[in-house]
Amino acid sequence: MKVAFITLGCRVNSYESEAMAEKFIKEGYELVEPEDKADVYVINTCTVTNMGDRKSRQMISKAKKLNEDALIAVVGCYSQVEPEKVSKINGVDIVLGTKNKGDIIKYLNEFIGERKQIVNVKDVFRDKKFEDLKIEEYHDKTRAFLKIQDGCNRFCSYCLIPYARGGICSKDPDKVIQEIKELAKHGFKEIILSGIHIASYGIDLKNDWDLIKIIEEAEKIEGIERIRIGSIEPTFFTDEVIEKIKTMKKMCPHFHLSLQSGCADTLKRMNRHYTPEEYKNIVEKLRENIDDVSITTDVIVGFPGETEREFNETYNFLKDIKLTKTHVFKYSKREGTKAADMKDQVDGNIKEERSAKLIELNNKNEIEFISKFIGRSMRVLFETNFENNSELYEGYTANYIKVVVQSQKNISSSILKVNITSCKGEYLFGEIID
Repeated sequence: MKVAFITLGCRVNSYESEAMAEKFIKEGYELVEPEDKADVYVINTCTVTNMGDRKSRQMISKAKKLNEDALIAVVGCYSQVEPEKVSKINGVDIVLGTKNKGDIIKYLNEFIGERKQIVNVKDVFRDKKFEDLKIEEYHDKTRAFLKIQDGCNRFCSYCLIPYARGGICSKDPDKVIQEIKELAKHGFKEIILSGIHIASYGIDLKNDWDLIKIIEEAEKIEGIERIRIGSIEPTFFTDEVIEKIKTMKKMCPHFHLSLQSGCADTLKRMNRHYTPEEYKNIVEKLRENIDDVSITTDVIVGFPGETEREFNETYNFLKDIKLTKTHVFKYSKREGTKAADMKDQVDGNIKEERSAKLIELNNKNEIEFISKFIGRSMRVLFETNFENNSELYEGYTANYIKVVVQSQKNISSSILKVNITSCKGEYLFGEIID
């Protein structure tokens, strides 16, 4: 029996798909590529935007075309918030939400025995327990994603994720540390601690563990050379947190601080818990205290009620603060959120124009930032070949800049010192020193 996974959305979804795939392999299934003919297709869905919903439906149809006799299991965020809609899509046999992915083999066997559609989506607001999906067999040996937190209590006015993932829940800290030790034994040099709202790690635990304490313990583990954290709210970086981070030897100087807007009025309607001034102050403190720090972000354009003035405030804010990279998203109306019912929805053409302006600004800011490192020597964790060229390898610096070098021997999974010689687009090019 062959199984294929089609994963949409965030890194947390990717982690969970890999953990589910491992369960199938242990049951004797052969894991094949998403475009191959398989006996079982698992579609791990996303619902952050309307595009996420649409892609999820498209992937279900694609799987059925690849093999009309295949069993189709749909899991994840889209099936959590719209289980009835998903169950009515032609060919769907199993529908699970975000809280019971780990039981997918059980439900698959149940369906094979009874041949009756299964829809089992739990109430995420009642089930607040962390689902401990664990990866035990590792294939890649460079960077490892480790999900340590799930759920969100923020309820931003544009976002469905709290309804898809439920309230905050954290992985047991002892299990987190043990898993990091196992990753080190398997040869991983870098770990990325991820979650839906990772800054909230530990809030639900009846002890004194928080994200900083997890990082401090991870720093002690031999073999791990780099530690990253996923997207995080800027307010996490208090003066106390910055003081601790700046002394850490393994913490990567790259932080993805979600912004969403550079206009105070827009942020208030979004129900974000900071102002542009507070965000800028945090960025400046990080830059003052951490050498070569790289700060990336997300911005939404065309949020309901965003006037030309409000957009210009965001544009000028980003022009002034000069972040390394800005991921630009056009606002997507999500039924069930407060923003969906707001007046003054912005025309699609205006969203497109504003998006293009911010992308152009981002390209300038990104090139300006990475060009500063030409002539410097930097340590790079190499991962794979560049553009399928067997003599070119690409990897990341600690502050998350892509670097390409030439090498006749395989340098994947190696951290090497590189002299940076030039810049092209979003890549730096260099020569290996050691």
